Amino acid sequence: MEQVIEQESTGRDEGVPRARVVESINLLLPRVLKRELPAQSEEVCLFDELGLTSASTLALILELEEELDIQIEVEEIGQDDLRSLGTLADYVSTHAITED
Repeated sequence: MEQVIEQESTGRDEGVPRARVVESINLLLPRVLKRELPAQSEEVCLFDELGLTSASTLALILELEEELDIQIEVEEIGQDDLRSLGTLADYVSTHAITED
């Protein structure tokens, strides 16, 4: 319990489970890409295999913020963080800021 209180006071939402982030990304990808997609593995390359563009990446991040009720500092995301579904999930689950 103390850990949750401490996390809330820092503004970081370390409590967003990574599995929930992966699930949300898989839910939102078809909406953002405007086509049907089966659930993707964490190794799938967002740009090369799924065809994400910089505009659709921004749309995905905005959708994630709304879905998970968090804020993501877009300016801090590096190219490596966007390499695959798994690396994006890692970034979001460790850098999310709670919406108050």
